[in-house]
Parts: sequence; structure tokens; C-alpha cells
Amino acid sequence: MSFIKTTESDSKYNHLEKMSVSELLQNINNEDKTVAFSVEKALPQIEKLTEKVVEKLKDGGRLFYIGAGTSGRLGIVDASECPPTFGVPHDLVVGLIAGGDIAIRKAVEFAEDSENQGWEDLQKENISDKDVVIGIAASGTTPYVIGALKKCNEGNIPTGCITCNEGSPLALTAQFPIVVTVGAEFVTGSSRMKAGTAQKLVLNMISTAAMIQLGRVKGNKMVDMQLSNNKLVDRGVKMIMSELDVSEKEAQSLLEKYKNVRNAINNFQNG
Repeated sequence: MSFIKTTESDSKYNHLEKMSVSELLQNINNEDKTVAFSVEKALPQIEKLTEKVVEKLKDGGRLFYIGAGTSGRLGIVDASECPPTFGVPHDLVVGLIAGGDIAIRKAVEFAEDSENQGWEDLQKENISDKDVVIGIAASGTTPYVIGALKKCNEGNIPTGCITCNEGSPLALTAQFPIVVTVGAEFVTGSSRMKAGTAQKLVLNMISTAAMIQLGRVKGNKMVDMQLSNNKLVDRGVKMIMSELDVSEKEAQSLLEKYKNVRNAINNFQNG
């Protein structure tokens, strides 16, 4: 298969080692400024996949992210932030990475090259057609991800992807492809940079929009967040004060009693 892998294109900057720190930072920032505009062009694709995610989650399914290297780590970050932010179960959004959990911190050599391992990892999670799987790969050529999505397609499991190369094997495999063409990286081929930023932006959009659609936000507040530290407890107290127009002392009392911002607000309003 022949396609232009723009993520591997030669950087438009050269002799990076001769640049000052100021020049390096300014040029990296100039490149980063283009990422959001690239994501904007993919909004129709992002919308289609997000709607499918919402549909499956509302029907009791789960959302899986699967990737390798930086892409896999980004999926795990997004999945791991959903429970504390939105109060959902830890198995509602699941991130899988080639090489297993050890690969979150250290690269596992050749883990991404297996066409079968991705599907085997999904099977360990009892994947079914109630769920939806999003493959993440900047290059769009990662066998671990492509192989998993092919098996999902065969099993009528909805598939999406986030990639940065138009016409890549991954984009052609996914039922709901998202292609964010960010172009050449500042350091040639270093897709942890603009491509990684683009993937993070898209993941934020998908999970946040889905959680709002599931009713996990009230107004613009994270009323279902887990109160796992003093900062979040303080934030919860302020939410209750603002929503109910009560004193800080009363808000603290309500939060201590009901252990959750939403519960505190609902019980107060319901007498």
C-alpha cells in the first residue's frame, strides 16, 4: 500500500543543534500553534465517532483505547482520568498499550509489531459488540492496533481511530476514522510532538463530550468528581455554595453528609 506518511516528512527546520534555547522554544511553539487548526478540520469525523461512543455507553457498553508507545500512553491517560473527573466506574473507559502496563513507563521492544496481540489483549477484557474500540496510532501503520481493529470489525464491534496520516492502513480499517494531518514534526519523525498533541486534544473532546452526554456534568461543573484530595474537597464545597447559595460551613456539612457534590445538591433541593 502506498501513501504519503506526512508524520515522517523532513522538518522544515534544520541545524537544530545550532539554535539557541529561545529559538528552539519559539520554533516549537510556532509549530504547536498549527495543531488546533488541524484538529478543527477533522471535527466532522470526531463528531461521528463521538456519537457512536455515546450510543454504546448509553446502552451499557464500554469504550476501549488501544495503542502503542506514545499513542498508547495517551489513551491510558485519558481513560484513567475519567473515573476521578466524572465519577464513572474504572472499567467504563479502558486504555490498553502494546507490551502491557510496563510499557507505560518503559518502551517494550517490538511489542507493537504483533498483529495478534492487540486482539488477545481485548479478549482478556471480554470485549463484545456492546463495546466500541478506538485505535490510536500517529503513523497509522502499527500492526498491534490494525490487527485488533480488523478482528473487531469481523466481530461487529464498532471501531474508530485517531491517526495523523491520510490514507493510512489504520484509517482505512476503522469504521469511524479520525485523521488529523499535522504535517512534519519539528524534530523529523518525532510524533510525540504535534501528532501527540493532536491525539490528546481529540481524546479530550471524545471523552468529555461523551461524559457530558451521559449526564456527568451539571451546568459546567464536575458534580460527580471523586473527592480524593483536599483541593477537590474545597472545589466541591465551592460548587455547593454557588449552586445552593449557602454558607461555606453549610456546604461543608452537606458534602460531609452526602459524600458527593451531586448528592448534596439534589438532597438539599429535595428537602
